[in-house]
Amino acid sequence: MALSNTAVPRYYGMFRDAVVAGQIPVCEPIELQMNRIDARIADPMYYYDDKAVEGFIAYCEEELTLTDGSDLELLDSFKLWAEDIFGWYYFVEQRVPVTTDDGRIRYRRKIIKKRLCNKQFLIVARGAAKTMYASNIQSYFLNIDTSTTHQIATAYTMRQAEETLSPIRTSITRARGPLFKFLTEGSLQNTTGSRAMRVKLASTKKGIENFLTGSRIETVPMSIDKLQSMRTKIATIDEWLSCDVRENVIGAIEQGSSKIDDYLIVAISSEGTVRNAIGDTIKMQLMKILRGELDQPWVSIWYYKLDSIEEVAHPEMWLKANPNLGKTVSYETYQRDVDNIEKSPHERNDTLAKRFGIPMEGYTYFFSYEEIQVHEGHHDFWRMPCALGADLSQGDDFCAFTFLFPLGDGSFGIKTRNYISQLTFDKLPAAMHSKYEEFIREGSLVVMDCTVLDMMQVYDDLDNYITENEYDVRAFGYDPYNAKDFVARWANENGSYGIEKVIQGARTESVPLGELKKLSEERMLIFDETLMTFAMGNCIALEDTNGNRKLLKKRYEQKIDAVAAMLDGYVAYKINREAFD
Repeated sequence: MALSNTAVPRYYGMFRDAVVAGQIPVCEPIELQMNRIDARIADPMYYYDDKAVEGFIAYCEEELTLTDGSDLELLDSFKLWAEDIFGWYYFVEQRVPVTTDDGRIRYRRKIIKKRLCNKQFLIVARGAAKTMYASNIQSYFLNIDTSTTHQIATAYTMRQAEETLSPIRTSITRARGPLFKFLTEGSLQNTTGSRAMRVKLASTKKGIENFLTGSRIETVPMSIDKLQSMRTKIATIDEWLSCDVRENVIGAIEQGSSKIDDYLIVAISSEGTVRNAIGDTIKMQLMKILRGELDQPWVSIWYYKLDSIEEVAHPEMWLKANPNLGKTVSYETYQRDVDNIEKSPHERNDTLAKRFGIPMEGYTYFFSYEEIQVHEGHHDFWRMPCALGADLSQGDDFCAFTFLFPLGDGSFGIKTRNYISQLTFDKLPAAMHSKYEEFIREGSLVVMDCTVLDMMQVYDDLDNYITENEYDVRAFGYDPYNAKDFVARWANENGSYGIEKVIQGARTESVPLGELKKLSEERMLIFDETLMTFAMGNCIALEDTNGNRKLLKKRYEQKIDAVAAMLDGYVAYKINREAFD
């Protein structure tokens, strides 16, 4: 087919027809991506060329193998994603230098054909063979591009990055097609004899090298320090969203790659359970592109997910999250994970994120998904007796206070009041900034206008909050870390009775943690603030060989301060239970 600015791409057309016919269910982000492609088809500025796409498919199916050495046959989804990279072009007019007959340099205007797509984001469920897709892209450019290219594969761990190169190494060993038979003919040890008898493609300690062009693929750690300023033409990034990545490695790679014409960055990942990493900030920008709020036609986005948790119960909807279901991973495997949710509720969030693309609120190794949901209605607990727990911090970190109100049926009402400095709030990533704004609106988080928290200002605000609600604080439990001045003032103004020091550790935490867990399972912790949902969802409990448990607390990362304060308040309540009779 000739170059056309009106043609419908072959594999996208087949996919669209299947969607319209109801054969393939799609989620909202995929529908938005289809709208983008339809708009591109109607735009006379962009041209479709099937030759590069068909060449990529032919190369993969004739030369490449799977990791186990079996022949590779490209999936329909791979063809669809690759078509979005290789199928679209546009023309630009550039001034290029030319040498005249008299040896002088002149500039002439020339029309140049350029590939449209420079970045592709692929968010798809675990088991969709996305790493295999990245491997195919890397291999294609290494052996088909005649220019000298520097290609990198990076992931959260180096072992994970090596998985991208593993199928290429197998393909080299097997050499099933005519091209690889030619490239692997000869010996790697032949360095002084005839060049015809030297191997042209081999896996070396540097990575995978093509000696004909001087090109190579190497694995690089996922760190800005290691990635920035690299003139990388082809880069694949694995699990940038699902792991706890704090740096924008995609932006760092693009800074160096943008120096090269027709560079390509392919970022692949499944959904994750870490909500305050850079991945969610990038995902927010991708959604703006999909909705048309940002016009970036050079970015290809394929974001697969279920539209709601209710669809987990309907296997016919699972294709929304994994288009390769039944091919690279069985329905039976998915069903086992769904069944396992009921038997092991603590694995629910990980399964919903990894298998169905539903972004969940942090890890729930200790509290299950159902236990961290807010209770319906508003609860103010006005004028009620309570125990107060405090988890103070360094001046540039979270400072949490949680109130426990013993109710007549054995349950506890929960209210929390938390403080951060303006500087800390301003430095939050965009996704986390939006989440904190929700906490501010509900009144559970207060941003103090300062660079470092002043504990006396925090005390004054908390005292006003207690006075406004007329809480009757009868016990006060605190973590001694950075609490000396605060506790001294509390004892001076409220008396020393009921003040309890709660030292963190398995010896102190194990029993009250177990009791709070039982209360949460029975939905006897009554709270209506989403900050408690957020904090409980981030709780991970470490358990030793004797069954003793303690909270795993990572400052600056997963915020569980409100839960730690609740634990302190609960310990103080138990010690001073007679004060509540």
